[in-house]
Amino acid sequence: MFFQKLLALLTAALISVFIGLAMLTVDLSTPFQGLGISSTGLSLHVTDKGLARQEIEASILATPDYAKYFARLREAFTSDYEAVLNDFAALRAETGEKQSVDYYLSETVRRMRQKHGALAAAAENGPLAEVFTSQLNVLRALAVADKKMCVAFLYGVTNADFQSFAASRRELVSEMALAGLEAMLNGRAKNILRDKPSDTDFRVLEVALGDHGLSKAEIDALLDGKIADPPIEDARMCAAGQTYLDVLATLPEIARMRIYALAVQLMANS
Repeated sequence: MFFQKLLALLTAALISVFIGLAMLTVDLSTPFQGLGISSTGLSLHVTDKGLARQEIEASILATPDYAKYFARLREAFTSDYEAVLNDFAALRAETGEKQSVDYYLSETVRRMRQKHGALAAAAENGPLAEVFTSQLNVLRALAVADKKMCVAFLYGVTNADFQSFAASRRELVSEMALAGLEAMLNGRAKNILRDKPSDTDFRVLEVALGDHGLSKAEIDALLDGKIADPPIEDARMCAAGQTYLDVLATLPEIARMRIYALAVQLMANS
């Protein structure tokens, strides 16, 4: 269906950040503050799950941007917080392998998205829109850093360069993770029911993209994943992706929220 093709880019772009983060490996060998434990004070092969959990929580506390997310998770979804930390600790104790704090965030976000992500579709307009605003902020930062990486991000492709980018932009990534969490929490409380977007909603978006200067080839590349011949240069395609999300944000509120709600539902099922 038309709406499924249209949302393919949006869904891939949002998910790609966390797929990329899951592959990051950041050195956490420096001493940690907060729980009175340092990674160098523990065995290289931690076999006790209690010590493993302390080590993991220490690494999170030592990363303020991510600590905000986990603190909010513990407050709002306590059982999920406990489950994910216990799972991390069990894996650490069993394998002896230390994962990066970026992995802990990305894996937690993935689990929360799959278990509770559909709640965000029932959130109020503000929290729901913030999910997509924060994603656009990441895309804009990528556009400044590397146009080729920006285009790869649009299509859900990550590489070592993207991973380095994400590790150096933890505040930005944390804001996106928190936006998703707050939308889930708000949706659980408000439970707003929205109709699915209509074909008219999507046709309005397609026309608006053309009105903002996107060529047919660019629109086809964004909405249908078609490869242009000749290929569209990275700078232009990166700009087109930003225009896509900018234009989506200008649609009439009812249509925009219907599309946003459907997008987060699709992501929860991915």
